[in-house]
Parts: sequence; structure tokens; C-alpha cells
Amino acid sequence: MIHNHAASTELASEGAWFKSSYSTPEGGACVEIANLNTEVGIRDSKNMLGPALAVPAVAWARFIGLVRSGDLEIRS
Repeated sequence: MIHNHAASTELASEGAWFKSSYSTPEGGACVEIANLNTEVGIRDSKNMLGPALAVPAVAWARFIGLVRSGDLEIRS
């Protein structure tokens, strides 16, 4: 189940969030992730105090696996 939180601070402390090392300051389209044990927190890096999502860690791992393998079908 995906949980929508009013503010990312409700989900994890500020020090728990991180961006990929592939992110650049000028990118502007980054998300930050927080490991919450059984869930993964996801928030917009441009709005760090804004809303965040929490998804099951197994679902996040599956998503990352699909991205890495190139098997994720992206529709525009």
C-alpha cells in the first residue's frame, strides 16, 4: 500500500533523506529517498518540506530492478 504523507518530516528525519550520486544541482527533476525499513520514503528534492510518499520496500526494489534492466515500459 502506498501512503501519502502531508509532510516529508512526518515520514523521516531530515538526515535520513538522500539523492542519487547521479543527480546534479542543475537537474531540477530529482527525488530523494529515505530507507524506512519495510517502506521507502520518496519526496521531491525541490520541496523538501512538502508531501512525501511511502511505498513498500519490495515494490521499490522491483521498480528499481525494472529500471536497471530496461524492462520498464514508459508511456508518454
